[in-house]
Amino acid sequence: MTVSHRKLTQKFFCDKCQANVTDTVRVTCVVCSEFDLCIKCFSKGAECGSHKNSHPYRIESRHRFPIFTEDWSADEELLLIEGLMQFGMGNWAQAAEHVGTKTKEECEEHYLETYVNSEDWPLPDINKDFSHIAIAQSSNKKMKPSTPSRSKPLSSQPTNHEIAGYMPGRVEFETEYENDAEQHIKDMTFNEDDTPEDTELKQIMLEIYNNKLERRIERKLFIFERGLLEYRKTQSAEKKLTREERDLLNQLKVFAWYQTHEDYKAFSEGHINELRLRNRLSQLQDWRRNGITTFADGEKYEIERAQRISRIRTGTIKESAGILDKLHKMAIKKTTHEPVLEPPASSKAQGRKPAAPLDIQNADGVHLLNPGEQQLCSTLRILPRPYLVIKETILKEYAKRGSLRRRQARDLVNIDVNKTGRIYDFFVESGWIQTTGRVAVAAAAAAAAATTAASSSNATPVQGNT
Repeated sequence: MTVSHRKLTQKFFCDKCQANVTDTVRVTCVVCSEFDLCIKCFSKGAECGSHKNSHPYRIESRHRFPIFTEDWSADEELLLIEGLMQFGMGNWAQAAEHVGTKTKEECEEHYLETYVNSEDWPLPDINKDFSHIAIAQSSNKKMKPSTPSRSKPLSSQPTNHEIAGYMPGRVEFETEYENDAEQHIKDMTFNEDDTPEDTELKQIMLEIYNNKLERRIERKLFIFERGLLEYRKTQSAEKKLTREERDLLNQLKVFAWYQTHEDYKAFSEGHINELRLRNRLSQLQDWRRNGITTFADGEKYEIERAQRISRIRTGTIKESAGILDKLHKMAIKKTTHEPVLEPPASSKAQGRKPAAPLDIQNADGVHLLNPGEQQLCSTLRILPRPYLVIKETILKEYAKRGSLRRRQARDLVNIDVNKTGRIYDFFVESGWIQTTGRVAVAAAAAAAAATTAASSSNATPVQGNT
């Protein structure tokens, strides 16, 4: 509380007769600290304690008379200007709290009408005559002490709010919309020697600046009306929704700018209720397909299904490794022999030197291949992981069709046709692909399953001779 505000809110009493001299003229001693006398005691030359009637004095009184408007006293005018200087222009709530006798709407309206819209701007009209108004009329108003709100922070800093960058005391953000809008007009002045074109250009720039301010105000009002500053409250409400409902709500937020707060609230709640009804109908249909006709049985079914999914997800690595081991053993049993790779006949006929083998000893996934497959990948210069994808694709197609030709294998894999042909020959020599026979199809299916499981697991498969 400032000194001027404290003087206007405290009460004064005559130190001799204890009369209340708060709203009347009083005599204050210059020598004695906080010593006041009423006019009657002063005229009698009263002395009290260390005070002598020969001490210098001054006459003081409250400025209860109006100067600009009938309903605003000089004291209130001073407090309004002081509050705006202290808390910032436009912070009417804090300014009204500083004045103590006016609301924020009254402060804003009075300042705009008296100071901003004055014909003598930037000064108000100081030639008004209020002599017909008695001073006692304004002295009847009781000053009410200013009690700051407990919910407001001690200072207007961006760190005093749950939203970073928001200054609640100033009702502003650290970085506003079009934050550099003031840079273009901060040094603008209207001079007497300006040409009409210069004046028109400056007016256009001011109009552009005012449009930016209006858009800034619109965005602030949107934030305040929607309660977006209450981040914790909004986050707590969204946590009560399911993940699917939160995703839907995030998709609907783009429509908030084109609707009022009530319309958007009804709009989003309607879509969430529709989603819940659809999910409920889907659940009831699933129950009916499984022969469930009562809600009690349905609840038991959901509990058991959740437990079953949990058991599947928490399966141990040992069980996964055991399944992988069985699949590899099935594939190894169906393998007849390990083929010996020969350079292609086309290379021999042409006398072209074959490419140097690729070193794959430290490549990712090499432990998933048997020695024959490692030699094949090294000769064809194919890394283990791409080879496993090719192997899985070809063997799955063979198991699906029951037979697979070389041309069909080439169409499945988008690599060099010669490399695909050699891979196909390797699978035929390994016994994974045959022209007829159910045993060969079963072996191909087992090998493809083993390849899929080995590719998606970090466990080391059992190696064997093919």
